[in-house]
Parts: sequence; C-alpha cells; structure tokens
Amino acid sequence: MEDIVQIELFGIRIDEPIVTLTDLLVSFLCFLYFFKMQQENRKEKVYLYFKYYFLIMGLATTFGGLIGHAFYYEFSRAWKLVGWIISMFAIMLIERGAIEHTRIVLNKKYVKILGVVNIIEFLIFLGLVFYTLDFFYVQLHSGYGLMFVVLVIEFMLFLKTKNLSTQYIMAGLGFAALSALVFATEFSIHRWFNYLSISHTLMAVATVFIYGGVKRIEIKEEHPKEYA
Repeated sequence: MEDIVQIELFGIRIDEPIVTLTDLLVSFLCFLYFFKMQQENRKEKVYLYFKYYFLIMGLATTFGGLIGHAFYYEFSRAWKLVGWIISMFAIMLIERGAIEHTRIVLNKKYVKILGVVNIIEFLIFLGLVFYTLDFFYVQLHSGYGLMFVVLVIEFMLFLKTKNLSTQYIMAGLGFAALSALVFATEFSIHRWFNYLSISHTLMAVATVFIYGGVKRIEIKEEHPKEYA
C-alpha cells in the first residue's frame, strides 16, 4: 500500500491534497446551486427537496474533504461516521425530490406511498451503518438511491413526458455511475490524482447536470387536476 500523499502549507500538514481539493469542488458547486435556488424562492416540494439535497451534500463533501482526508490524522475513525450519515441524508433528499417529480404523471396516493417506502429504506440502511460501521452500506444506499430510485423514476418520466429536465438529471446520474465505477475499481492515473480524485471530479460533473435538470423542472400548480 503506497504512502498517503501529503503537503505542508504554512506549517500545516495536509494529507491527500488533490483528493481534498476535488471533494471541495463538489462542495462549492453544491453550495452555489443551493444559494441560486434559495434566491429563486420557489415553493414546490420537488424543488425544495432538490435544493436541500445540494445543501446537505455540500456539507457532506466539505466534511469528507477536510475531516475524512486533509486532517484525518487528527481525528478517530468514528468521525468518518458523521460524514457518512450526512451524505445518506443527502441521498434520501434527492430520492424524495425524484419521487415528488412523479406528481406530473402519478396520482398523489402513489406519490405518498413511495415517500413512505423511502423513509423505511433510509432507516434500514442507517441501522445497518450504525450496526456494522461499514462504509459498504453507505455506498450501497447511495447506489440504490441514485441508480434504482432516482434513475428509474426519471427514466419513467422521460418515457412519458420527454421533458428536458429528466434528460439532464439522467445525464448527471450517468456521471455519478462512472464515479462509482472508478471508486469500486480504484482506477487511478497517478498517486497525486488517484481514483478518489477522479471519482470526485466525475461527481462534480454529475452535480452540474443534476442542477441543470432541477432548474428546468416545472410543476404547474395552477392546474392541480393535471397532477392529482
């Protein structure tokens, strides 16, 4: 196992600087899109879920970059659990955003059922993480949430509506899948730009596309019967 890459800046040791930087790139984009959405002040539930997904994911990647990589040597392994849980909340929110998006085609009763299933699924994965303290279940929850829930829902909406927002979100999920593949295979270009750095960079691209889809979502509340 190769040594961890580290630098010293103003007398402060920073481990995995490129990994940290790419993590913080995702954070920057998430916070930027959260503030953009905050300024738009849209009140639809679907928009709110996605907005707070960006906020919570921004917090998770900031925590992961600084505590999980740059200054991990100052913390115990238990601190990683905090970052894991924050990221799981973010995945739950993007799932709920996708579920709310189905209001354009589904009866509200089915939307409510999907929402309950989402909570149960989240609690099961959260319990597994607390019980095992294994990052595998965080990854599994993320993969299930993004690829099985969000992608399936957005693909179904695309087939029924052909709207542009679903195309952008699906493109973002494609980059998220590539990110997960790089992470799983540990494909690295260089020890300074390893699989974690590549994975984070792909997640940054995914974030751009997901926001591109979210800002194009239209829920016409002035015609509620169309979405009842």
